[in-house]
Amino acid sequence: MANVTQWTKADSIYINREISWLQFNRRVLQEAQDDSTPLLERIKFLSIVSTNLDEFVSVRAAGIMEQVKSGNHSKDFTGFTPKELLKQVTAMIEQLAADQYATHEQICHLLQQQGIVFTTFSDLDGQQKKELEAYYVQNVFPVLTPLAIDRSRPCPLIRTKSIYLAIVLKETKAVAADSQGTKLALVEIPANLSRFIEVSSQEEHAKKHYILLEDLIKSHIHTLFTMYSPVSFHAFRLTRNADLSLDEEGAEDLLDEMEKVLQTRRWGTPVRLEIEKGFDPWILELLKSELEVDNHIIITTVTPIDLSFFMSFSSSLSGYEHLRYPGFEPGYPRAFARTDDFFAVLRERDVIVMHPYESFEAVNDFIQQAALDTSVLAIKMTLYRSNGDSHIIQSLSRAAEMGKQVTVVVELKARFDEARNIEWAKTLEKAGCHVVYGLAGLKIHAKMTLVVRKEEDMLKRYIHVATGNYNEVSASIFTDIGLFTANPRIGEDVSNLFNEITGFSMPVHWHYLSVAPTHLKQQLFRSIQREAKHAQEGKPARIIAKMNALSNKEMVDQLYNASKLGVQIDLIVRGICCLRPGIPGLSEHIQVRSIVDRFLEHSRIFYFENAGNPQVWMSSADWMTRNLDRRIELMCPVLDEEHKSMLIQLLTLLLDDNVKARVLLPDGQYIHVTNHLAVCRSQFDAHSIIMKQQDTHDLIHNESVPDIKLPLDAYLEQPDQEWIIYH
Repeated sequence: MANVTQWTKADSIYINREISWLQFNRRVLQEAQDDSTPLLERIKFLSIVSTNLDEFVSVRAAGIMEQVKSGNHSKDFTGFTPKELLKQVTAMIEQLAADQYATHEQICHLLQQQGIVFTTFSDLDGQQKKELEAYYVQNVFPVLTPLAIDRSRPCPLIRTKSIYLAIVLKETKAVAADSQGTKLALVEIPANLSRFIEVSSQEEHAKKHYILLEDLIKSHIHTLFTMYSPVSFHAFRLTRNADLSLDEEGAEDLLDEMEKVLQTRRWGTPVRLEIEKGFDPWILELLKSELEVDNHIIITTVTPIDLSFFMSFSSSLSGYEHLRYPGFEPGYPRAFARTDDFFAVLRERDVIVMHPYESFEAVNDFIQQAALDTSVLAIKMTLYRSNGDSHIIQSLSRAAEMGKQVTVVVELKARFDEARNIEWAKTLEKAGCHVVYGLAGLKIHAKMTLVVRKEEDMLKRYIHVATGNYNEVSASIFTDIGLFTANPRIGEDVSNLFNEITGFSMPVHWHYLSVAPTHLKQQLFRSIQREAKHAQEGKPARIIAKMNALSNKEMVDQLYNASKLGVQIDLIVRGICCLRPGIPGLSEHIQVRSIVDRFLEHSRIFYFENAGNPQVWMSSADWMTRNLDRRIELMCPVLDEEHKSMLIQLLTLLLDDNVKARVLLPDGQYIHVTNHLAVCRSQFDAHSIIMKQQDTHDLIHNESVPDIKLPLDAYLEQPDQEWIIYH
């Protein structure tokens, strides 16, 4: 058994948020390292690691650096000062990057065995070189712009997350290549050209060869400098602080202000510099001085900088289906499959849809029917992140053009989707929709749609609330829950919430919804405290909570208190978790697991035993401070008993997963249990089980769920078993 560092009383009872996030990204990397993951899916996970790390560095690490720069020496609730945390985070980032690139080497070797080869220009034959030279002249050379750096031409703006070549030049007739006769130039690798280029072959059944764009440019770098000879040329990439500072209170026009702020993102403070191995030391010192990155994160790579291109590369390959996950086509929700009238179905019963196992087309069709139905008077909807060519945007525009009252709350502050949301907002406004840009100081993260329809002599509300965004692309890879209902009290609550967002209304009373930031957190506290009271009274008491992140200290403390009073708590937390489970006298009744698999676990589902009368909630909110205190979020009860049973069974499946689940130990490490353990008995992959159901409602009658759970005690009580410890 691998050695595990034990938690001691000298340690904090909380895990730091940033450290926990980096551990999550390591779990994503483990999927790229896992031999059981299909090869072309492994390179996708490698791409996700890069994208995740880019966002973390540009926002979270950048924020820590700003605190250090400002002289902040105070400790956070996990016991770290900004300086101490930056040191720890930097070391973890460097190690993660090193492991990522080592994994890249291994995967490229396996790709080569499958006939997919990344090569260099120098290794090509004469005919291939000739074809690529023609491609370079026609498609690449006209786009390139060499940027000389000298007294009259200072260092240009280095764009964040763009790849550049730094070229050392000397005059053609110069003899000495000392710094006095040396020139420097930069060339940006065009981001609007494909990063990978397929090399043709005359051989039948030949391997597929690819060359990276930067290698092709390096091989022709002399074409850009006719009076100088390139001495060296290496790639680098700069990451800047991308955390926007928006003056919402002082802005006269929020849309205009956001567009201005987006322009400043490219000028953000540098936080990370990635360089190729062998990078010229003279250029490095010059860049460090020019960009002021002496004390920031500098990563040296032996493989290509920025592996995010692997996502599009994997998707572009045809004829390699055996290297991908088995094909999966989501079914259309059974409740809507035999009718074109969503409203008739919802007048009879509520419908829950589970994505991606059930098609997002049901949501598109619901909005489209509302748009075209002449009895529908109004549609109101929140949009946090939508996708390109969105059917929903088209339907909303059509509804407005037909004269319906269409109100769309577009959250302009959705990080890294700000520009896209501005585009949607303008499109919807042109179509005649009322567009609301959110509220000052609050992000609107609630996912909800309200349709008002005239039926006989009355108006009736139809509602859709969800745990995920109205995004067709993410709905195919994220696990989320959507509820369709005509419940009049839920409808009244949603109407009141829209009025609160768009006007000056403030609901006096909520029938069913719990809304952040006003009282969602308090509702959760009351539910946790009720379980603690029931445990003290000897009544059934249990909590199962599934979410993406748990970092709010007050919430962690509430769970600690409930555990001390005997409540059994099972947390399914995909990413950040600041709670330490299994500490005697504090959290010994709490277990935490994280599942990273084919689909991204994204739904938020909360179960409270309630002395034998279970309550189940679905929510847009994670248990993070930003969600509970600084966003408009909603939490909606699941009222239908069959739907409750279905979601409880879903939670049970995830708790029984012994293939992709990792269990959090008291010391903050995650363990992945091998499938041949006696405690596991047989391989059980929750995602695979759900995909095999003809309809997600069949989960209620599923008999394949094993009765063997995997508590943390199993690890502690079976030290002779084989466990894999991931640091």
